[in-house]
Amino acid sequence: MTQLVRRSFLSLTLAATIIAPPVFAQAVTAEAARLALASIFSDHMVLQRDMELPIWGTAAPGAEVTVEIGDEAQKTKADADGKWRVTVGPLKSGGQPLNLTVASGDETVALTDVLVGEVWVASGQSNMEWHVASSKDPEKEIAAANWPEIRIIDVPNVTADEPLNSFKTDGWKSVTSETIPKFSAVAYYFGRDLHEHLDVPIGLIGCNWGGTPMEAWTSREALESSDTFNAGTSATFQAPTSKEEGEQRKARPQSLPGRLFNGMVAPVIPYGIRGVIWYQGEANAGRHAEYAELSKLMITDWRNRWDQGAFPFLLVQLAAYEPGGETWPPLREAQLETLELPNTGMAVAIDIGHRTDIHPKDKQTVGQRLALAARAIVYDENITYSGPVYRDMSVEDGKARLSFEHVGGGLKSGQQGVDGTLRGFLIAGADGEFVPAKAEIEGDAVVVWSDQVTDPTAVRYNWAAYPDGNLYNAAGLPAVPFRTSK
Repeated sequence: MTQLVRRSFLSLTLAATIIAPPVFAQAVTAEAARLALASIFSDHMVLQRDMELPIWGTAAPGAEVTVEIGDEAQKTKADADGKWRVTVGPLKSGGQPLNLTVASGDETVALTDVLVGEVWVASGQSNMEWHVASSKDPEKEIAAANWPEIRIIDVPNVTADEPLNSFKTDGWKSVTSETIPKFSAVAYYFGRDLHEHLDVPIGLIGCNWGGTPMEAWTSREALESSDTFNAGTSATFQAPTSKEEGEQRKARPQSLPGRLFNGMVAPVIPYGIRGVIWYQGEANAGRHAEYAELSKLMITDWRNRWDQGAFPFLLVQLAAYEPGGETWPPLREAQLETLELPNTGMAVAIDIGHRTDIHPKDKQTVGQRLALAARAIVYDENITYSGPVYRDMSVEDGKARLSFEHVGGGLKSGQQGVDGTLRGFLIAGADGEFVPAKAEIEGDAVVVWSDQVTDPTAVRYNWAAYPDGNLYNAAGLPAVPFRTSK
C-alpha cells in the first residue's frame, strides 16, 4: 500500500508536464452536420423527475431542431458549431414509458421506453467500480437481478486534455442477470434499495475508475482557482526536477489533475440528476491533510457546472484495512469534514472491511447505508441514517464523558441485538501519550478512563487503519471513528 500511495503522489507532482493524446476528440464539423443526441441519451434511459431537464445534441449549423416528449414540444436552432440545447419538463414519474423524438429537416432521432424517476451518478475509484460479479454472493445476486425499472449506463474509462462532448456507449439497459455482472456493486445495491423504498424508476450512471485520485476528477479550472492547489504552490502542479524525469514518463494519465473530469464527467453534464454517490480516498491517503479542502472543492465544482443547485453528494468512508497504516485514520477524518458542506451525507464502512484486502466484498451493506442517507437527507424519511458521531467531551473525576449525535434510539456495544465490553478507545493526558482505555455507556454518552491517566485531555476511537471498536446505535449503525483533538 505504501508503494501505491507514493506512486500516486509522484504522478500528481508531475501533472503539469505530461500531455497524453485524448482517446476521443471533440465533435467535428462532419459530426455536427448530422442530427444527434448527446451520448448519455438512449432508449431505456431514466430522466430525473420533478426537474427542468436539459436535452442537447448536434445538428447542421443554424438548423431548426424540435424536441418532443410526452405532450411537450420545444424548438431551438443549432449554433454556428452545430450545437443545440433545449429544456423540457418538469416531468412526473409513473404512467407508461415515454418516447423522445428529435427532428431537424428530414432527419429524425426517436428514443423509446423512456422512464421518469430518480437518477444518480456513481463515481470514485475501485471500490465504486468493483463489479457485482466480484462481490459478496455473486451467483445469488446475479440470478435475482430482474429489475425492469432500474436502468444502468457506464461511462468508459477515458482521459482527456480538454472536456469532451461524448463517450462511446451501447446505451442504457434494464437490470437483468445479463447486464448487471460487470456494473458497480455499490451503485446497484444503492439503486435497488431506493427502488424498493421509493417505488419509482431508478437510473444509475457509472462513472468510476480504480486507483484514481480526487484531483483527476476535479476540473483544472477549479484546482487552479485554489491557493492550495494552483500552479506553483501545490505538489499537484509543480514541474518535475531532472531527478524525477525517468518516473515522469511512466506516470498514468488517469492520475493527472482534471483528466477524468474532462474524459468522463464533462460528457454527462448537464444531464438531469438527483445526486452523486462517491467512494474514493485510498489514492489520496498519503496527502490526507489536503483532502477535506480538495473534496469540498470538487463537490462545489461539480455542483456549479451541473447548474442544478447544491445537489446531494453522499460518500463512503474508507473501510478497515490494515496496510492502510497511519494515513488512513486522518483520511477518514477528512472525509467526515466534507460533511460541513450542505446536502452531504456519509456511509460508514469501518466494520465491514477486510484486514488485507483493500476491496471488501460486502458491497450490499455499503449500498444499503448510502440508501439510508439518501432516504433521510434527500427523500425526507424520518429514519436513523448514521451511526453515532462524536460531538463533545467533558472531564470529571479523572474520566472523559463523550456525547454524540445520531444516537438513534440509544448506544450499544455491538450491532443490534449484541452487547459486550466496549472496545476501540484510547485516552491521553497532558503528555499526549495514548493508552488503551476502559469505556462504558451511560445513557446517550460514553465514559472513558484509564488508571494510567489521572487527568484526561484527549480520547480517540477506532483511530487505526484496521480497528476493532464496537460502538453502535440501536439501529445497528457503527460510530464514526474520531479523535477529540488533533
